[in-house]
Amino acid sequence: QVQLRESGGGLVQAGGSLRLSCAASGRTFSNYVMGWFRQAPGKEREFVAAITWGRGNPYYADSAKGRFTISGDNAKNTVYLQMNSLKPEDTAVYYCAYRTIVDLEYRYWGQGTQVTVSE
Repeated sequence: QVQLRESGGGLVQAGGSLRLSCAASGRTFSNYVMGWFRQAPGKEREFVAAITWGRGNPYYADSAKGRFTISGDNAKNTVYLQMNSLKPEDTAVYYCAYRTIVDLEYRYWGQGTQVTVSE
């Protein structure tokens, strides 16, 4: 079992920044992927960014490229999502998720953290 706990959400004005954190605990494997997803009211959950632990190679949704940065701290088993130049359309509940590199789908999910971007 892997437990994920997000933090760092909040209310910010358009153009501002937030950094989300996701701490992983439990039985994590040496090769796994940590991802960030988001779900806005009335919309389906969508992919934001992901990173392969220990290898780097982050990848992003088009909506996040150039504004968001995903990174990880091995010592803390924590993945971050630095979000800059936030827009009202970034308003959503943000979730982190975990899968091993051989899994086809993310197995474990955090409880989510709300990000609200005002005009």
